[in-house]
Amino acid sequence: MPQLVTVKVDRPDHRPVRFWVPVLPVALVLLPVVVLVVLAAIVACLVFRIPVVRALGAGWRVVSALPGARFDIEQGRLAVLVAIR
Repeated sequence: MPQLVTVKVDRPDHRPVRFWVPVLPVALVLLPVVVLVVLAAIVACLVFRIPVVRALGAGWRVVSALPGARFDIEQGRLAVLVAIR
């Protein structure tokens, strides 16, 4: 499970902005939303006849594989780097 998300925004006219987001406190705040999303995913699995346990297991494997991922996004002169630790 990821523990920390680092976001760095490079702006051409200013110094880069970097901030760290701890995952656990954010996850606890968003827990009610996560429960609703999981329930909606279960209903969608039942509607489309997808095995629920396999779908939830696949989702958990994706979340577990996130630590170490880096996402670089560039739009024009603005660059954003997101690193998950």
